[in-house]
Amino acid sequence: MSLALGIDSSTQSCSAIVIDTTKSTVVAEAVVNFGESLPQYNAPNGFITNGIAGEVHADPLMWLDALELVFEQLSSQCDLAEVRAISGAGQQHGSVYLNESWFDAVSSLKTDQSLSAQISNCLSRRSAPIWMDNSTTEECREITTTIGSSSTVCAKSGSIAIERFTGPQIRRFYKQDPSAYQNTARVHLVSSFICSVLSGADAPIDTGDGAGMNLMHLDRWDWDPELLAATAPDLADKLPTIHPGTTNTGFLAEYFVRKFRFSPKTPITIFTGDNPSSLVGMGAAEPGTVVLSLGTSDTFFAAMPEVVADPEGCGHVFGNPLGGSMSLQCFVNGSLAREAIKDKFSYDWDQFSDALNQTPAGNEGQMMLPFFRPEISPRIELDKPQLKGNSQAFENWEQPDAAIRACIEGQFINMKLRSDWMQLSPEVIYLTGGASQNDAIAQVVADIFQCKVQRLSVSGSVALGGALRAAIQSLECFTQSLEAEFFKVDSEQVFNPQVSADCYTDAFISFEKLLKQSL
Repeated sequence: MSLALGIDSSTQSCSAIVIDTTKSTVVAEAVVNFGESLPQYNAPNGFITNGIAGEVHADPLMWLDALELVFEQLSSQCDLAEVRAISGAGQQHGSVYLNESWFDAVSSLKTDQSLSAQISNCLSRRSAPIWMDNSTTEECREITTTIGSSSTVCAKSGSIAIERFTGPQIRRFYKQDPSAYQNTARVHLVSSFICSVLSGADAPIDTGDGAGMNLMHLDRWDWDPELLAATAPDLADKLPTIHPGTTNTGFLAEYFVRKFRFSPKTPITIFTGDNPSSLVGMGAAEPGTVVLSLGTSDTFFAAMPEVVADPEGCGHVFGNPLGGSMSLQCFVNGSLAREAIKDKFSYDWDQFSDALNQTPAGNEGQMMLPFFRPEISPRIELDKPQLKGNSQAFENWEQPDAAIRACIEGQFINMKLRSDWMQLSPEVIYLTGGASQNDAIAQVVADIFQCKVQRLSVSGSVALGGALRAAIQSLECFTQSLEAEFFKVDSEQVFNPQVSADCYTDAFISFEKLLKQSL
């Protein structure tokens, strides 16, 4: 058997999947919810409650306890000695701060103590800020001012200075507790921290997760000296090296071989962030495929043919774990907007779908900026939609069906315009998330983007991405072959454009004009 193990250390849980690459089957799955399984950490949703001034932190020792529990669950389902490759991911932007004792401790783990007991004394900072933390607005401003402008920060690192990103978080730590910062010998991301423990050695950071720090230069895929200097002193010495996602970090530490009966010399592929791992775990690691997740917020991500940054500073660029780069852009007004427009007219979801089916593509020129709350793509502070139509009745919200189509078309027209910087020519869009189940919405996506849309149902895409990467790197598996086996698409779940591209030419122009008037 050629088994590959993928691990996902996420916000609320640690999960894992074991796949058999020869049979293209899932052998075992496990999940440990932090709040339910580890109540002693007082983190019911995976983070410490009641943070001050926007702080959202978690206890990194909790992640280690959960990892051990996951391995216990897996060992009851399959023989872990059959695992021949391991990789995984961690929640992006979380950072762990360790003192000098870390290097000896991680390389000499003993099975008579838990991981958390052995790593506890290595922490120079007892808690780890995670992606939900928004306490660093001042630090973002300081970094931007030092570098010169947001556009320069974005061109260098792939994103403007963002509160949750690791660079601003490091700067805040340095300012608040300079002695603890000085005592910090290593700053790891969640991904590289977990990878280090598994490898029994200080592991590098991959380009996928490293890009989410406002510290790495996109053109060089290495730390940018100017960004480092703008963040904190001597930071270069405290960071791991950066390596591509196709790097092996060594073999599984003896601790796990003895305690959970893994095979000796099991290779580990460098861990990445959850979003880059999900790109692989949803079969979209090659340019030409876009993943569109329709949830509370909508997320648009894809492998990029070239490394470019968003000139408007709304999107993000990360390293693609299988080579090259990937883009990611979030749209805050996702399902919340769709639900708001439905509820405004007291429609149920069937009536909502009928409204889309009974109105023409292009909506006869009637347009909406579908922002029910401030948006980040583009950055605009509207608290209600703006309407522009060919009748007073439409602009007075007296045409429910036309308003619903205007909202949905507006969402995806905006998404198309905001993602043009990625220079993509998508051959297929994979839809996932709750709203992806609506056929009428899927058809609007196909019409506006003028490409095939397929509904994709993949649970645990982050852990699966880890398992697939491990198989590709260490088991001589081919990406296309794995995608063909693990991502089956129902032919009845395919939506093709039903109108020509000309249908929306004027709509794109009108939308941008209305947007500029509202800024």
